[in-house]
Amino acid sequence: MQPKVHQGRLNAEGFRFAIVASRWNDFLTSKLVEGALDALERLGAEESAIEIYKVPGSYELPLTALKVAQTGEFDAVIGIGTVIRGETPHFDYVAGEAAKGLASVSMQTGVPVLFGVVTTDTLEQAINRAGVKAGNKGFEVAMSAVEIVNLYKEMGSGEKQTKGKEKVFPHVV
Repeated sequence: MQPKVHQGRLNAEGFRFAIVASRWNDFLTSKLVEGALDALERLGAEESAIEIYKVPGSYELPLTALKVAQTGEFDAVIGIGTVIRGETPHFDYVAGEAAKGLASVSMQTGVPVLFGVVTTDTLEQAINRAGVKAGNKGFEVAMSAVEIVNLYKEMGSGEKQTKGKEKVFPHVV
């Protein structure tokens, strides 16, 4: 027996994306944003279908992502930042709240919000994840955004109704 498998395509045409990016550690975060833009462009997103919102740090990503998602203008929001462990517990608070907050935005709004925050113990690890050795995590998270919006579009194409009034995925066109 083979179950029916649902999986999103890698085609960004016709979708709108918001990137919410931290300016903290900008020499790394800017590389992640470049990677995300590269992925979206390669997959067919129009330049006019992408908007970037810059915030001071990763802690500010969730609320900005929420405000962006609530506009109803975007099919997905991509949160991008870099948090490097230091000598204090500050890392744990920032990384943890960014992760929980971005996940919460997805659940509150139904808009996919992807976690592109690189969290590392060392600067070298962060540099590697921004495109030097381990690929570019911004590129990877943008690819995931495209895949998930396509999956949700497929799921919504059945025109399922809840309580006979609203579509299950009203934000996906």
